[in-house]
Amino acid sequence: MTGPLGRPAPHESAVGHVTGRAVYTDDLQPPGCLHGVVVPAPVACGRLLAVHTAAAAAMDGVVCVLTAADVPGDPLIGPIVHDEPVLATDRIRFKGQAVAVVFAPDREQARRAAEAVRVEVAAEPAVLGIDAAVAAGAFHTAPHIIARGEVQAALDRLATDGVVVEGEVRVPGQDHFYLETHAALALPQEDGDLCVVSSTQHPTECQRMVARVLGIGEHRVRCEVPRMGGGFGGKESQATAPACLAALGARATGRPAKVWLERHEDMGTTGGRHPFLGRYRAGFRRDGTLEALDVQLFSDGGWTSDLSGPVMDRALFHLDNAYFVEHLRFEGRVCRTDQPSSTAFRGFGGPQGMVVVEDALRRGARALGVPPEQVRRQSYYRDGQPAPYGQVVPAPRIAAMHERLADDAGLAARREVIAAHNAASPFHKRGLGLMPIKFGISFTNSLLNQAGALVLVYADGTVQLNHGGTEMGQGLHTKMVAVCADTLGVHTDAVRQMRTSTDKVPNTSPTAASSGSDLNGAAVLAACTTIRERMRPVAAGLLGVPPETLWFADGAVHGPGGASLSFADLAKQCWLQRVSLASTGFYATPGIAYDAAAGRGTPFFYFAYGIAAVEVELCGLTGEQRLRRVDILHDVGDSLVPTIDRGQIEGGFVQGLGWLTDEQVVIGPDGGVRTLGPSTYKVPAVGDVPLDFRVQLLDRATEPGVVGGSKAVGEPPFMLAIAVLEALEAAVAAFGDAPFELRLPAHPEHLLRAVEQARGHEVPA
Repeated sequence: MTGPLGRPAPHESAVGHVTGRAVYTDDLQPPGCLHGVVVPAPVACGRLLAVHTAAAAAMDGVVCVLTAADVPGDPLIGPIVHDEPVLATDRIRFKGQAVAVVFAPDREQARRAAEAVRVEVAAEPAVLGIDAAVAAGAFHTAPHIIARGEVQAALDRLATDGVVVEGEVRVPGQDHFYLETHAALALPQEDGDLCVVSSTQHPTECQRMVARVLGIGEHRVRCEVPRMGGGFGGKESQATAPACLAALGARATGRPAKVWLERHEDMGTTGGRHPFLGRYRAGFRRDGTLEALDVQLFSDGGWTSDLSGPVMDRALFHLDNAYFVEHLRFEGRVCRTDQPSSTAFRGFGGPQGMVVVEDALRRGARALGVPPEQVRRQSYYRDGQPAPYGQVVPAPRIAAMHERLADDAGLAARREVIAAHNAASPFHKRGLGLMPIKFGISFTNSLLNQAGALVLVYADGTVQLNHGGTEMGQGLHTKMVAVCADTLGVHTDAVRQMRTSTDKVPNTSPTAASSGSDLNGAAVLAACTTIRERMRPVAAGLLGVPPETLWFADGAVHGPGGASLSFADLAKQCWLQRVSLASTGFYATPGIAYDAAAGRGTPFFYFAYGIAAVEVELCGLTGEQRLRRVDILHDVGDSLVPTIDRGQIEGGFVQGLGWLTDEQVVIGPDGGVRTLGPSTYKVPAVGDVPLDFRVQLLDRATEPGVVGGSKAVGEPPFMLAIAVLEALEAAVAAFGDAPFELRLPAHPEHLLRAVEQARGHEVPA
């Protein structure tokens, strides 16, 4: 007898994806639907003097043109701080900000009318980028400080009895580039109610903000999510604005209304990963141990607060990465700029923090004249050592995982092969890099660590599954079906995963922070367990055996001596005996708390670990690089569905590779985004995938207290791609002994510049 947990399985929507039958928000075309097009602000900063809509309103087909004056409720939305006007009121804060929205039966009609709206603005100088914001004193947040020990005294001592290095790292932004851009459809219901179908990671946030903007109760708004064509954090908070605009159109006209962003609109206005500036001083003992670290972080939050504060918090929480640092001071602050709001993105600040500490580690290793690997081995967390914020890191696995990967990947022998190749090849050099990760799992806002589920068993033994998580291609629904089927002992094809909807599971948390499986899985488990235990005494009576001797598996309930009863027959008997076959389930992560003022607490339920070894080859004539081989050993606990987890590891790594080597968000001097599509923004393609890609899941890695003994897998693998930077630096260094700077993203132009510097050539700034 076997259950689906821990077994390979296809994605539950795989057939729909490849056949085109999978339904997304924009596929829904109700009769009489209106299409909304946003009128964008023409400048990045200024006073909004007037919005002239008469010409647009008179155009053929136009049903309405809405401005801030047409918002019946509160015009301000936002996930934490309500500082984002759904339509501009008195000020313009970034180029492309929504000033008005035009609705017409045809999107092309609406687009032409939107172009006819004249926006009158008194332009003012814009604050663009972190440096300008720091100079202007423009910030969204006060400094967040985490400190322990005596960092200055330790750095002073290590300056004479060790090595102290200083550095500055500019960490780039990144566009989410999900395949499905933002889309929302608002459907009027009777008595003024509204159904909003949205491509969102946070249906409850859409529900709340729509109710807020319309000035009605949340009980009058239902938000549904069929599925998303990718999210990566970009649809956690920023899906609310399109939903609110669609809702305004539906409320004003009484007709279905849709707002769908074209690729250039999405990339130009919704914001992506936060660019960071990190400045550090790091002190190392002579044996390579990282003992002191002083870091100052600035991020570019854009025009509103959005989720920038929590993103900075997580960056600070991960400045230690996998290393115990005895003396430290971490300070972070979010800058306010006149640009699209940066928002959640896979890793949620963790990648930016890890890039900074890894840069310090590599710089320290060079100053000591030892391999970075030695510094890592000396600095890894040992059992019971506390993280910078005071949470004890129990039984860290990273040191053992390092040794296993080094052995399995044959790193020692390969270094000799690489050295021999580099000595014989004048134009192509190879490098090897390593990246360990320790990533905290949970929402750092303890409020969000909760989830609900609703499970319905029908009299024929089939099951409907509802939970608060959303599916964006990551395989959450596949895992939840497996948890449900395993708990009830039915086959997965007997379980129907329903659309996520706020009228089935209320007050949901976003599907984010890699916690979707942990939270929703525990809620699904609770609901299914309740139903199963209600069914148990009925089965015991039918089979004539004690209830405690029964087990549910393979579509049946089994007892001693070969006695069994099909689950379908049992369900029918439960119905006939008036036993409830529906249950809610709820889960709240225990023990999560953090005091930001003190910089102390337990922000995470557990830690996920991983380590990657990357070998690259770099052309010194063109700056082009190729990943020859990547070895990954990743800790997912006891995998719920190994095929899903492997896909997340491979995809996360490649997305991280794109962030660090290819993808460059360009902002023009007028504040407008210049990279508005794949013609100007390069995302990884099949040619960027490693030639030899080896992924292992850590065995004997059960995580207690988590559904199925599993661990989160969505975000942690993304940061393994930071190993590419170490490999590229090693390859560049093989071209010459002169100092060089590797700018990020490390695309061919920046790599060629670094190669020329390493050769001792002068390169223009």
